[in-house]
Amino acid sequence: MKKFSMAMLGALVLGSGLAAQNTPAKPQAPRPKPAMAVAHNSATLSLESQSTLVKQYCGGCHSEKGRSGGLSLANFDPAGIDQNAEVVEKMIRKLRAGMMPPPGARRPDGDALTQFVTALETGIDTAVAAHPNPGRRSFQRLNRAEYARSIHELLDLDVDVNAFLPPDTMSAGFDNIADVQSMSPTLLEGYLRAAARISTLAIGDRTATPSATTYKVPRTQSQMRHVDGAPWGTRGGIVVTHTFPADGDYTFRIMLHGTPTGQLFGSVFSRNEQIEISLNGERAALLDVDYRISETDKNGLNLTTPRLHVKAGQQHVSAAFIQKFDGVVDDLMAPIEYTLSDTEYGDSVGLTALPHVRDFSITGPYTVTGVSDTSSRRKVFVCRPLTAAEEIPCARRIVSQLAGEANRRPAANEEIESLMQFYADARKDKDFEAGIRAALQAVLASPQFLFRLEEMPAGLKPGQTYRITDLDLASRLSYFIWGTVPDAELLKVATTGTLHTPAVLEKQVRRMLADPKGEAMSVRFASQWLRLQDVEKIHPDALLFPSFDNDLARSYKRETELLFDSIVREDRNILDLFTADYTFVNERIAKVYRIPNITGETFQRVTLKDENRRGILGHGSMLMMTSVADRTSPVQRGKWIMETLLGSPPPPPPPNVPPLEDTKAATQTGKTLSTRERMEEHRKNPACASCHRVIDPLGLALENFDVVGAWRIKDNGVAVDTAAKLYDGTDLDGPSSLRQALINHSESVIRNFTENLMAYALGRRVEYYDQPTVRAIVKKAAQNGNRFSTFVLGVVNSPAFQMAKTEPALTTAER
Repeated sequence: MKKFSMAMLGALVLGSGLAAQNTPAKPQAPRPKPAMAVAHNSATLSLESQSTLVKQYCGGCHSEKGRSGGLSLANFDPAGIDQNAEVVEKMIRKLRAGMMPPPGARRPDGDALTQFVTALETGIDTAVAAHPNPGRRSFQRLNRAEYARSIHELLDLDVDVNAFLPPDTMSAGFDNIADVQSMSPTLLEGYLRAAARISTLAIGDRTATPSATTYKVPRTQSQMRHVDGAPWGTRGGIVVTHTFPADGDYTFRIMLHGTPTGQLFGSVFSRNEQIEISLNGERAALLDVDYRISETDKNGLNLTTPRLHVKAGQQHVSAAFIQKFDGVVDDLMAPIEYTLSDTEYGDSVGLTALPHVRDFSITGPYTVTGVSDTSSRRKVFVCRPLTAAEEIPCARRIVSQLAGEANRRPAANEEIESLMQFYADARKDKDFEAGIRAALQAVLASPQFLFRLEEMPAGLKPGQTYRITDLDLASRLSYFIWGTVPDAELLKVATTGTLHTPAVLEKQVRRMLADPKGEAMSVRFASQWLRLQDVEKIHPDALLFPSFDNDLARSYKRETELLFDSIVREDRNILDLFTADYTFVNERIAKVYRIPNITGETFQRVTLKDENRRGILGHGSMLMMTSVADRTSPVQRGKWIMETLLGSPPPPPPPNVPPLEDTKAATQTGKTLSTRERMEEHRKNPACASCHRVIDPLGLALENFDVVGAWRIKDNGVAVDTAAKLYDGTDLDGPSSLRQALINHSESVIRNFTENLMAYALGRRVEYYDQPTVRAIVKKAAQNGNRFSTFVLGVVNSPAFQMAKTEPALTTAER
């Protein structure tokens, strides 16, 4: 069998024509041609009036000397805005958001600003309409999530790619932006190790030797109630999906939590605990827990099963305690959900503390008896040779199908021949399956699978624009909507060369959005756009907020994903993300939101009677991730709204500005200050006031929600005061008024959403030359009720999505 090496994959990469640089340069696009005529909306605001407006209301701050925000408008010429499109687009963004002129500054009378920004947009859009710039990106590789989803689609196998691949670099809020996807020896080695391991798990390994896999339970996880996926009648523990490489004997080890003195946590309250190991819901072993065990024992706080026979393939495994009682806990102290926040009470009398699982390990196989049929093997072995003469034709058929699906295009003869050589080398000394395993490993290590390479027509000049092939369009479409490889139907349509036609393309887009894999729009796109990955990074103080634990954080994240998914599935107005009178809750969330009659881990769609809870502004996910451990943070909440929803992030704080925590926490009378009062003290610093005038009102409107998103009327004993004035003069007095203010600025919100959707779809940051496309998508969506599918279709039909551009010619200096 051929040995895979770093040099081999490097040679494959170079042979494919892929230039893998450590730090790919940010793609640069030429400005629109200055010679083109610009049409202005002179009926609304003349060129002279535009120039006068800029000088009168903008020139003071944005002079050559002042350069506020690093921007000078001293030489602004409305007749030549197409020659300075990047600056003009910055002006449009601020004007549309209502942030300029800034609060307190003079503003033009009437709708002069609206006429001005409309004239700017019209001029830019007209200038670039005849020659759209699709931009360009450097090579794009599969990131962690795309790799895992692709493996699942190809082999029906779920793998933990975190064990192989380093974390992805985030840019523009997303993990699929091409120009930060650098290559390194570590990453290449990770791809090779992943290919070797995944091919073994998919085919099975009759020569497997014992190895251990350990799964950890988050420390913030409460284990006082049933865990979703575990058998009923159990509590706590852990549930995993584990892939067994072969039929054989395995052992299962459970490590329990201890107290600071090394005793079993929870040993005082309960002395007859049992742990059940189950496979696919059926009991495989039952272990008694000796309450006297400690870390000083030979096996420490570990319990290990005898060897159990398990079949190959993915199995649903759980280790959970048998539930001994159920009811309301009546302790000397009120119980908290974050049960391990202080392990010292784990051996105290008068408190309900039960044993907790710390980690769970599976070791084996010890005695291999074969490899059972699995869903992964059925995906691979589309044929079975019955004679020696049938082996080569069958192997070729398997290899051809695997390569075609993985490479997202029909496999070429030379590709098949290369893979068949891997098969032949491994088949010499072993069996048919060993040869297929080697070929599969080669497929998964191939640049054609790892990198989203696109075909470029011959004879193009530097900087020339061209339309991508239908097969490349299918790949872009699939990774945009599904986050994985195209399916058979999409590839079939692409192979016929009709995918790019509007009717066919729209039909495929709507089919893909309706497909279960369309959940990627919520768990991938929306999750990253709304920064939901930050939810589990916040650990609220357990004593101040006893309702918090890891389950609540994960539930909050899932609530927001389900709301966005309903907008996708039902093709609703994207503004429903802010105004929806329904949400999705389980028992944990319902208790925090005070919604009655909700029990269990299953999410239910409920109608919200409280207007303050409507939309994303009332979701625990947003409210918790914009807080700190022991208090809310109106600044973080305001910053999140400006950055994530309005697309206008505030500037970073100036140096040497003291944090809010350094503000005196008590007045002269010794009274503890509320968060708002501390902020007002903080804003007395002149260096802070200008920015906080814009940021703080947005966050203060949400002060009725505490760190974990529960409604409150007091903060540190002081009545919550949500009254504030938005940067455009709008009065705010709570979540409902803030929501209405965002709807009043819906154009900025929708444009920002479109930009994020476009960046995610293209795998590159949205640049100033993309703004005419963004405006065109927003305009068409408005005519269709801002339905989600209209935005997706607008992005998919845009030149940026369907076209590409060759590298520009090098200048003399670059040479």
